[in-house]
Amino acid sequence: MFILANFIFALANILDILLTILYWLILIRALISWVNPDPNNPIVQFLYKTTEPILEPVRRILPLNFRFGIDISPIIVFLLIIFLRSFLVRTLLDFGTRLKLG
Repeated sequence: MFILANFIFALANILDILLTILYWLILIRALISWVNPDPNNPIVQFLYKTTEPILEPVRRILPLNFRFGIDISPIIVFLLIIFLRSFLVRTLLDFGTRLKLG
């Protein structure tokens, strides 16, 4: 069972790293949007290409009365990332620990 437990530990760690990277990419995109970035800049294009597939569905789901003239989709995605890190990653780590001990 230790092989499965180690696999679950590795999966939880990779998921935690990916969620952390996504969190920082969305945060940087939100901060850059305040300064009117050059859309031809490769860094800006990278940020938009990596975060737009996650932010756009959230914008579609938001009802029109929740749109205040500012984009609140990053806040909702931040909350979702925090939930996934708190629940899913910790659950995988606990599950791996139980497999290793049991």
